[in-house]
Amino acid sequence: MRVTIGYTLESIGYVVGGQGLVSFASQAFFGTEWGWMHKVVDLPSPAYLGIVVVGLALIVGGVRTRKAPERQAAA
Repeated sequence: MRVTIGYTLESIGYVVGGQGLVSFASQAFFGTEWGWMHKVVDLPSPAYLGIVVVGLALIVGGVRTRKAPERQAAA
């Protein structure tokens, strides 16, 4: 179960972080809206960097959850 949760958190983190990065780059450097994040929330460019940090936190949390040692139930 831990492995499944770890991979799920990690996968969500990649999507959220990637969308945050794409949204930041498109607003900051091109003045346009790319990706789907702008359809969900309307944030200023620096706030999308916070979305990237949330994505990175989900990735790290997923990897740690996946690699955490399994605890054996006392029989």
